[in-house]
Amino acid sequence: MAQSMFGLLVEIGTPAKTPKPSGFSTGGKTGKLRSKRTRYPVVKKRKSPIKKAKNLKI
Repeated sequence: MAQSMFGLLVEIGTPAKTPKPSGFSTGGKTGKLRSKRTRYPVVKKRKSPIKKAKNLKI
């Protein structure tokens, strides 16, 4: 049974995809300039004074 399985796989093929090449990445096109990402200001959240007042009453 195991000997005939190889011949069967050769005939049918495999559902697996071909492996991707490893090593250096292809990267972007040569000579194309890349723009830097837009920077946004940091938003700092503060503690609400209302929540402190609720906890003190209990």
